[in-house]
Amino acid sequence: MEELSADEIRRRRLARLAGGQTSQPTTPLSTPLTSPQRETPPGPLPGPSGASPQPLPPAPSHTLGLNAQNVTPATSPMGPSGVAYRSQSSEGVSSLSSSPSNSLETQSQSLSRSQSMDIDTASCEKSMSQVDVDSGIENMEVEDSDRREKRNLTEKDSSSNPDVSEEQALQLICKILRVSWKEQDRDVIFLPSLAAEFQQNPKDVYSDFKDLIGQILMEVLMMSTQSRDCNPFASLTATSQPITAAKSPDHHLTLVPPSSQGSSPMMPCGGSFGASSLSSLGASGGGMACDSGSDRFTIEACKETEMLNYLMERFDSVGMEERKAPKMCSQPVVSQLLSNIRSQCISHAALVLQGALTQPRAPLQPSLLVPYMLCRNLPYGFIQELVRMTHQEEEVFKQIFVPILQGLGLAVKECSFDSDNFKYPLMALAELCEIKFGKTHPMCNLITSLPLWCPDPLSPGAGREIQRLSFLGAFFSLSVFAEDDTKVGDKYFSGPAITMENTRVVSQSLQHYLESARGDLFKILHNILLNGETREAALSYMAALVNRNVKKAQMQTDDKLVSTDGFMMNFLWVLQQLSMKIKLETVDPLYIFHPKCRLNMSLEETRLKATMEELKSWLSELHEDPTKFSEPKFPTECFFLTLHTHHLSILPGCRRYIRRLRAIRDLNRTVEELKNSESQWKDSPLASRHREMLKRCKTQLKKLVRSKACADAGLLDENLLRRCLQFYSMVIQLILRMVDPIYPNVSLPLSPEVPKSFAALPEFYIEDVAEFLLFIVQYSPQVLYEPCTQDIVTFLVVFICSQNYIRNPYLIAKLVEVLFVTNPAVQPRTQRFFEMIENHPLSVNQLVPALMKFYTDVEHTGATSEFYDKFTIRYHISTIFKSLWQNIGHHGTFLEEFNSGKQFVRYINMLINDTTFLLDESLESLKRIHEIQEEMKNKEQWDQLPREQQQSRQSQLAQDERVSRSYLALATETVDMFHILTKQVQKPFLRPELGPRLAAMLNYNLQQLCGPKCRDLKVENPEKYGFEPKKLLDQLTDIYLQLDCARFAKAIADDQRSYSRELFEEVISKMRKAGIKSTIAIEKFKLLLEKVEEIVARNSQSEMDYSDAPDEFKDPLMDTLMTDPVQLPSGNIMDRAIILRHLLNSPTDPFNRQPLTESMLESVPELKERIHAWMREKQGGRFCQFGVDIPSIQRGQFSGITL
Repeated sequence: MEELSADEIRRRRLARLAGGQTSQPTTPLSTPLTSPQRETPPGPLPGPSGASPQPLPPAPSHTLGLNAQNVTPATSPMGPSGVAYRSQSSEGVSSLSSSPSNSLETQSQSLSRSQSMDIDTASCEKSMSQVDVDSGIENMEVEDSDRREKRNLTEKDSSSNPDVSEEQALQLICKILRVSWKEQDRDVIFLPSLAAEFQQNPKDVYSDFKDLIGQILMEVLMMSTQSRDCNPFASLTATSQPITAAKSPDHHLTLVPPSSQGSSPMMPCGGSFGASSLSSLGASGGGMACDSGSDRFTIEACKETEMLNYLMERFDSVGMEERKAPKMCSQPVVSQLLSNIRSQCISHAALVLQGALTQPRAPLQPSLLVPYMLCRNLPYGFIQELVRMTHQEEEVFKQIFVPILQGLGLAVKECSFDSDNFKYPLMALAELCEIKFGKTHPMCNLITSLPLWCPDPLSPGAGREIQRLSFLGAFFSLSVFAEDDTKVGDKYFSGPAITMENTRVVSQSLQHYLESARGDLFKILHNILLNGETREAALSYMAALVNRNVKKAQMQTDDKLVSTDGFMMNFLWVLQQLSMKIKLETVDPLYIFHPKCRLNMSLEETRLKATMEELKSWLSELHEDPTKFSEPKFPTECFFLTLHTHHLSILPGCRRYIRRLRAIRDLNRTVEELKNSESQWKDSPLASRHREMLKRCKTQLKKLVRSKACADAGLLDENLLRRCLQFYSMVIQLILRMVDPIYPNVSLPLSPEVPKSFAALPEFYIEDVAEFLLFIVQYSPQVLYEPCTQDIVTFLVVFICSQNYIRNPYLIAKLVEVLFVTNPAVQPRTQRFFEMIENHPLSVNQLVPALMKFYTDVEHTGATSEFYDKFTIRYHISTIFKSLWQNIGHHGTFLEEFNSGKQFVRYINMLINDTTFLLDESLESLKRIHEIQEEMKNKEQWDQLPREQQQSRQSQLAQDERVSRSYLALATETVDMFHILTKQVQKPFLRPELGPRLAAMLNYNLQQLCGPKCRDLKVENPEKYGFEPKKLLDQLTDIYLQLDCARFAKAIADDQRSYSRELFEEVISKMRKAGIKSTIAIEKFKLLLEKVEEIVARNSQSEMDYSDAPDEFKDPLMDTLMTDPVQLPSGNIMDRAIILRHLLNSPTDPFNRQPLTESMLESVPELKERIHAWMREKQGGRFCQFGVDIPSIQRGQFSGITL
């Protein structure tokens, strides 16, 4: 053979470099690969009835130089190529390209189809089932590669397999590579150098077919690099179009419509690759052009693109050949030949991507492969083989795949849910991460080694930083919330014809999009966790996302400093999937106190029971003994990461949703007020200002309504809310086990000693559960009926009945509010849930006393707003009581409380206090409303008032209307409660410390309703404020009749402030005229009046008898004659009834504010006897006439005395 030229030597060296040396099996480019196409995907074989062509007849030949070797193919959960096996047409490429459709419903159908083709459900479930939570994530994968049947190819040489001759092998190589060294043709590339060698010395051209394939590919590629005019691919009709298009600098690779089952998306000519997926913007007829720039992915016009097109087509042709002639290709010799072609195509593609044949590419320049990956037009198995052949060479691997990752990151930043393009970067990255060899995921290793995998914080906005800068941040940032991405709202919720039904359908489709995107995000993060080398990096990144977004939990936070709601919701969804199969037995409840806890938990975080001093003391004691802590396992870390992510994602989202609804309601009210008052301001100097305000309000209202529609899709997703509820059920079980280890067989009352581990838990662990329940009951009550509901019911009952376990009364109030909003009277759709609470074994005996105690305890919460807060809380409790009273199972508990004494007496006292205040405030506000309405009726006088005064009066009217509505609702509930209770039990209401106050309250309100100034309560549209005077009068007079007895009559007579005979006679007259009461009831009320009048006459005589009582006989506070003197610890002496009345409201000594209880009072019998002796001396024989023993006092007046 003649001496080779320098160019020829260089060409051959490059060919060997590309092909690799068989003597170095450890080099990634040298391992002979068995094509994954050997594992033929299911699908019909080409040809009629799937018949395969007969193999070529054998011919004598010398040794082919092919050695069949035992090769174990690389494995991946998605199949050898990193793509799910699926039925394919004969082109052998991923037929997942689809054009973005204008209709969202069409997009959803397309997305559903692509999911069915690309997501191997069984494989995904298998990877999930591999999480062995007992031993941590170390056992998260099964060695499926060891269990998979290995394909063994018998080593044979040419002498033992005469089926394929050398000439036939050469023909097959030429056919697949579309080259020729014999003759030039328009459908093949002519190789002049190789042709010259074959002519000179054909036997020395190649040592084996692997060497020949390398020489062929290298010559083709080198011909492409020689000059721009010399284009070896121009002779290939199938590739001339895309390569010509690629020369256009503004060329875009667009998504193509999905191909039919029997057709190929490529050009008709065999061996073409993705020709129809490439279109020049200038040359296209408009059908492929897209309206949105984000729907197109740019392909770079360069020599490397032409080379890659050729190599991909040749790689793909191998698969097509295997499907056309499976029997022939199954022969070891041919199989090895095809494997060599594949490996050489990949090797040369690696050289092209590195720039070894042209010039190195810029470090930040996206890879040439990215557009192909986004359009799903890579040959089947191409990327899988590329990873396999390069991942062991770190620098080569980085040089090829870092630009790919960067390109995918840039592509996803341009994507939005306004089209289905979002799925392509996600699917591409997910498939890359699923590629594995043994237990190693090379791409996962590469991703976590990126400098921006988890960048260090640089500013106070660490949450937003990690979203914007981290590699996965762009992928997790896809969102339907209008605050995150305005495109979604603008496209789907801005049309004039948007209806409720349309909104519902669009929301469902968007939720389908979200599920698809989040499914790919889960695959990505799950594979990084499965990979042992990257698990720590993944957990650190997840913890960083949580720790840097703690400000999202604040009521007022700067959204620019934290991650967006959509980002956090996507992260939450992935964590929910990871924690779905965690067993609580494997979760360490002390993890947040562990020295190695990844979560940053501030000591200033409010705890359930422990104060900061108690917490520090317990933690120092806990950390003194490191043996108390075991090494944190993945289930524990994943569980608490998920719990804290709920705190930072779903709860802030719910609060924002409620604020948005409130803003919409306020804007609607403002718009209505401006419209209704237009006649007043349209001719005023402020008319233009009001019109501009009206215009701004309408614009803002449209924006908020659009934002709400987006939030409905992103937040009111039933599947998401159900998963949240199921996770919170796990949290509840963990907490209940901490307070009672025998859960679910928990019993009440709990141990009086609160476990320190429970006391030190963050308060939001329980508060978040309550807030979430409040949200779903109001906005998605159908979610509440899940198997986990029983745990939630137990949780509510246990902690409402164990108020000593929670320090913050407002947290108890939230749990009570959950009971209130699930009440059928408030939310009929949750009736079954409320019945579960009512009939829970623990609630039957414990719930009523606990609620009654809380009703009184909430009088003092320590908050500055406690005075007003208590009314709302007590309104909730009263509503719950009314429902519980209708349940016969609770009657016994109620009656037991009624007769037990102290607790019920305190409850009645608070009920009297509230009714007094609420009715007084309500009726006073109605009087002010009446006054302003009367002023406005007098049009002439009203117009004479200055405009500023008119506006002030109107503002006062609006405020009074709000106050009256609110207070009347609360007052009505308390009066209803009185009406129910006095009908069932009377004795507690007649106690000396309660009876006089109750009578005074009733008399005062009767005077308001029927007294001389009752006309001041007449307002326009009283039902607007919830004011029903007839019903209120009926209930008040019922209470009089239900408590009718001598002692209550005396209490009525003692009230000299409001009681008068004329008042009661007016009440009787109004009841008769309005038909409020029956004749019998009216007669009973008359008899009560007569009894009261008799006592009033006796009281007048008593005033004169005891007017000169000594000071030592008088109560120091009320200046009234004492009947039962008692001594306080401070040494002061008071009347028992008066000090008991004081203790009902404040358990303190009125003289020094020290704690005081009834048991600390000491009787003073000597003084009592002296008082009685003095009274007998003053009254003489009149005591015997009236049967009097001890005088009773009301408001400083003496009344009838019963001996």
